Amino acid sequence: MTYVPAAEVSVHLGPNKYGKAENRLVRIARDGARHEIEDLNVTSQLRGAALAGSFLTGDNSRIVATDTQKNTIFAFAKKHGIGSPERFLQILAEHFTGEFDWIEGGLWQAEQYTWERIVAGGAEHDHSFVRTGQGTRLAAVQVLDGATHVMGGVKDLTVLKSTGSEFWGYPKTEYTTLPETTDRIMATSVTARWRYLPDAVAAGIDYNALHNEVVAVLLEQFAVVHSLALQQTLYEMGRAAIAARPELAEIRFAMPNKHHFVYDIGRFGLDNANEVFIADDRPYGLIEGTVVRDGVADAPDAWRDVPSFI
Repeated sequence: MTYVPAAEVSVHLGPNKYGKAENRLVRIARDGARHEIEDLNVTSQLRGAALAGSFLTGDNSRIVATDTQKNTIFAFAKKHGIGSPERFLQILAEHFTGEFDWIEGGLWQAEQYTWERIVAGGAEHDHSFVRTGQGTRLAAVQVLDGATHVMGGVKDLTVLKSTGSEFWGYPKTEYTTLPETTDRIMATSVTARWRYLPDAVAAGIDYNALHNEVVAVLLEQFAVVHSLALQQTLYEMGRAAIAARPELAEIRFAMPNKHHFVYDIGRFGLDNANEVFIADDRPYGLIEGTVVRDGVADAPDAWRDVPSFI
């Protein structure tokens, strides 16, 4: 390979953004003896043509320091409260794109961790909490080319059904070893992200209530659909969520198979009628798909740099 001096190579700066990632924000509302807790992991990243100077020549005159972004996040938690991660991210987006006229857009993301009250003496305690483990809430606000896109979601929603799942009818080759089955364990860890319709965002959404309802619908569909493939279950979950909430434009899924294989205990003289399994964590099938409401406009910019599988 012939070495070419860097000064003689023609390149240009492509898409870019920068900011402060994973700001662990906890806010306690102390309006009385009974406290409330809000626990978020917030990432702020900014975009704009004027930021190119920092990459190209080290000119930081248009760089809103990542430390400034961090401090703004914590200060705004005090000034504005949180309420819902979607609302909080929208406030941050409006601030950074409004305060600095050269900031053309950005991507703001949050994970929200859920706590519930500890029961003491038969009653919920006013200021003691325990983390719950039923998935992590997701939110994102994308501002790009003058448009604002708002997304919600959930990850690490681990589910299992012990029957009501089949897998058969697939092509067989000389390398196929998987036996067909009409009764198997089906388990997955759901990552789902949904995009809100812009008109619904403008009209106002109760993001907390909507999130709870969508998650409940996803769980119910996973349970009741007699599944011939995880792909089928994914589609039915998405269709039911969109049918339940008119604010949703589309919902994207990443669902890895959490395989459970019947363990061979026959060699020990024991019968195994789909009772004892080995949980095999890798490699695993990874199913991804999108369910879209008919008639809505595509919004590919909404998903730029938003991770689909975490």
